[in-house]
Amino acid sequence: MADSTSNIQQEIIDEFSMLDGDREMTNFYIMELGQKLPEMPESLKTEENIVKGCQSKVWMTAELDGNQIAFLADSNTAITKGLVSLLVRIFDHQTPDAILETEITFPEKIGMDRFIGTQRSNGFAAMIKQMKLYALALKSKLEAEL
Repeated sequence: MADSTSNIQQEIIDEFSMLDGDREMTNFYIMELGQKLPEMPESLKTEENIVKGCQSKVWMTAELDGNQIAFLADSNTAITKGLVSLLVRIFDHQTPDAILETEITFPEKIGMDRFIGTQRSNGFAAMIKQMKLYALALKSKLEAEL
């Protein structure tokens, strides 16, 4: 059973609290997280998989794995790749309902707005929206199969 989205968000909050609000260390840590993101095949980095509303290029796909959703994502910038990796960590292998019901609260709790500008915040919101749209679409697909 996958960890609950709130448990994963709490883990993220705990990890970031150890950085004690140090901006440079936080940015470095976010970039490091991005490096751990599973490789996304070049063939999936298409126009249709680009998340709209991000300043950087962000590609994202989602598919059903049983009754859970498996996400793949990548970005052409290290910080954005790190940010999307946090969302993949929370939402990957969750059910569509769990994704749709999850409120992303960790950015506020780690003071993310101090580390990323308005443009990136808008892009981050666009990534969350895209993941919820995938969940909605795949939930309909699951229900149609029942």
